[in-house]
Amino acid sequence: MVDPHSAAHGFHTLPMHFSGTAAVGRKTRRRRTGPILSIVGVFAAGAVFGGLQLAGNLGFDDAAEQFEAQADSTHATLLDVRASTTDLDAVTASATQILESDNGTLAPAASKDVLSAAVDEADEVVADTETVLDTEIPDRTEKPGWFWELFAASDRLSDDRADLADLDDDLADRSPLIETAGSSVSDAGITLLSSAASAAAPFEGAHISAKNDAVIALRESAADLAEVTSIDQDAVTSFVALQDAATQVVSSEQVELAEKAGPLMQNRLAIEAFARSLAPGVLLEFDWSPIVNGVGDNGSMGGLTTWWWSTPGHAVIELSNSVAEQWPSITSKSLVAHEVGHAISVKCQDMYDSSTQDSIEKWATAWAISMGYTDDANGVWAYGYPPQSYIDAAAGCR
Repeated sequence: MVDPHSAAHGFHTLPMHFSGTAAVGRKTRRRRTGPILSIVGVFAAGAVFGGLQLAGNLGFDDAAEQFEAQADSTHATLLDVRASTTDLDAVTASATQILESDNGTLAPAASKDVLSAAVDEADEVVADTETVLDTEIPDRTEKPGWFWELFAASDRLSDDRADLADLDDDLADRSPLIETAGSSVSDAGITLLSSAASAAAPFEGAHISAKNDAVIALRESAADLAEVTSIDQDAVTSFVALQDAATQVVSSEQVELAEKAGPLMQNRLAIEAFARSLAPGVLLEFDWSPIVNGVGDNGSMGGLTTWWWSTPGHAVIELSNSVAEQWPSITSKSLVAHEVGHAISVKCQDMYDSSTQDSIEKWATAWAISMGYTDDANGVWAYGYPPQSYIDAAAGCR
């Protein structure tokens, strides 16, 4: 078999490439997507990170602002409640001192019971409120740097703000309880003090033989106590002063009665009661001696009265024992009326000339006469008969 492609048949084989000409092949361009995607990823991640960071910052700032507002509100409420609690505690402390100082002389037992119950209730309110006041107010969280820390811190601030809101409500709920407790203690305390002050007058009447100074102290203390409008240390001081004055009234009366003891005691007390009946409103104190103003023996009677123009309303009358020995003779009554005329003159100073001792004695005599006591022991025997003008004027002095 002959190869049809052999040279013997006149064929020749063309080369793969023409002479002087190179076959041109097409190159394929490769896309470099790796770096581009990496750059895009970086930008995308940065954007996400930035967004989270911004959101974290904004969220924290908002949470912090709300926390601060609630913290300010709660702190203000806490200060108000603490001040109210301190005031209540002070009131109950003063009320307790009043209760402890009371000796049962003037304050009614019922008023004391009411005040004691009010103090107990107030103490409970104070104790309960102190527990709430001791709740610690959290400080604001320091602002962190990274968003994941910011989100966590924001959550903590929100929780703290909610806790503060609850505390604010609890504190606000204590306010009316504190106010009610304080009013109860104050009202009960004022009632007790007012009752004690009002009881001073009948107490004085029950101790008629007490010395003037003790009675005056009792009156002044009662007047001071009656003006008390709040339960505080001044109220305690005033109440204690009244208690002390009442004690002095009792003790001074015991001394006076001991001095008057003996066979003439009943007559002495009767004479004192008689003298007081002639000069209502004038506080009289009596001293008794064998000799007064140089007389008192051999059937004579002596009397001497001391009074004060600067502090009118009270006097001391000294009488000889013989006045009691001859009681209830008209002679004794007339002499006593003369001495009372001196004592009551402080109420009628402008009715006569008080510049000389003679006019002073004539006035006392005139006053005894104006009261119907005409025995010469009224002062006529010792000082002479007074002018009719004095008798007429004395009739207006009661």
